Amino acid sequence: MSLPIFYINLARDTERRQKLEAELARQGLQGTRFEAVWWANLGEAEQKQLYSAELNKHQFHASLVNGEKGCYASHIRLWQQLLASGAPAMVVLEDDVGLKDGFADILGAISQRAQPWDMVKLIGRERDSFRGSCPLSEGVELVDYKRVPSMTAGYAISRQGAQKLCQSRLPFGRPIDVDLRYWWENDLAVLGVSPAALVLDETSFTSSIGSKSAAVRLGQRWRKFKRQCAYSLLSAWHNARRGPLLK
Repeated sequence: MSLPIFYINLARDTERRQKLEAELARQGLQGTRFEAVWWANLGEAEQKQLYSAELNKHQFHASLVNGEKGCYASHIRLWQQLLASGAPAMVVLEDDVGLKDGFADILGAISQRAQPWDMVKLIGRERDSFRGSCPLSEGVELVDYKRVPSMTAGYAISRQGAQKLCQSRLPFGRPIDVDLRYWWENDLAVLGVSPAALVLDETSFTSSIGSKSAAVRLGQRWRKFKRQCAYSLLSAWHNARRGPLLK
């Protein structure tokens, strides 16, 4: 069974769309374009339903800018679409990625993998370390992260994972790439693949949905440092408490 593939893209970003569609076609895959959320176009009521400024004060060191909010809202809408469909899982891509050779085989192997995985990240950091791993496809392993990486450019998500996120992340207060790292808040089972199945395109450093937070001020740096220290301790404690995901 093949997993449906959706990629997030603004209508004006035709070059990104054409490039990604060509990459998918090269591997015999077809993706469905999903219109990215432009935050300023949302009504005030919907913005408040999605994002909480009060929650942000407690969870993050800086207020989110419209680009970060729109990015998160785009992913949430796709999770909701998965729950409204009959599919057991879906693949979500941002439009600034390139596909490595064997990408289709990796997706096929993930689709055959018995759950209870909630999310399988298709790209991480080169320096990531793992608690465990097992073969997935030729030359690729399914991995259990020691610390979930912040990359959200591509992942597979199950219905169970989408349900957990929609129930616990409406409204949200952190950027999506940070929020998904706090897996213990919603018991999200996050795995990954190594080596990564995706690469970031050169355009990935320029967000088309909107700019990211401005330079961090001194006070924000201190709050960020404290949160990073707290995250490291919490992540280690919850990992030990839950035990390995891969037996």
